[in-house]
Amino acid sequence: MMRGASADAYAAAAAVLPGTGDLGKVAQDLFGTADLLRAEPALRRVATDVSIPGEAKAELLRGVLAGKVSTEALEVVTAAVSQRWTSGRDLGDALEQLGVVAAVRSTGDDAGRLEDELFEVAQLVQANPELRDAFSDPARTRADKSGLVDSLFGGKALPATVSLVQQSLSGSHRTVGVAIAAYQRIAAEVRGQGVATVHVARPLADADRERLAASLSSTYGRAIHLNVVVDPAVIGGIRVEIGDDVIDGTVSSRLDDAGRKLAG
Repeated sequence: MMRGASADAYAAAAAVLPGTGDLGKVAQDLFGTADLLRAEPALRRVATDVSIPGEAKAELLRGVLAGKVSTEALEVVTAAVSQRWTSGRDLGDALEQLGVVAAVRSTGDDAGRLEDELFEVAQLVQANPELRDAFSDPARTRADKSGLVDSLFGGKALPATVSLVQQSLSGSHRTVGVAIAAYQRIAAEVRGQGVATVHVARPLADADRERLAASLSSTYGRAIHLNVVVDPAVIGGIRVEIGDDVIDGTVSSRLDDAGRKLAG
């Protein structure tokens, strides 16, 4: 989460992010610019130097990016570099986050599906050590890893999902899983929702899922998107995680509590 001057700078750049048009292209261009700034420390230092007038920095980025990115993406970038940033890293992080917002907006009515697909990809990566190792292997090029993403998800998931999974390979987050989780949170925020991870022993029926979502939405005062994890270790009941809040009504938890009381 950005604070201070960077939070204000992010808001200024977000204000010019388009809500329509080729938003998938805008997302890709913002991701590419974020990657460029991270890869070129000299450019990043100039772009975030508080002693240089904002318009001068904007003109520099226009010269670097003109003809290489869309007009809409360039407007976002120049708006961003014209602002004051708390740290140089924040600029690249902000452009990546705005790229995620653009990618989410590109899905239109399929934004809920995007959230579900991102969660499914995260679960797949977590459950497959070989895939996790392939994504984190420093000996493999990013192009090679991107090709692996295409082979796994291309044509099966939304283009925005594939784009975001590919961006998770950039190294801007500690792991691919952490990146995808962050992107899903942004997707929920774009839709004005919160995210709850629900652990159950068996899949929830649609009616039960709807009732749980309605109950949580009433409790937290906004719509809640459910990520359902089926885990036989739960045995029965349900465990809900929303941010730092944990609601644990599982049989396994009650058995653990009973065991601790007996041991005590």
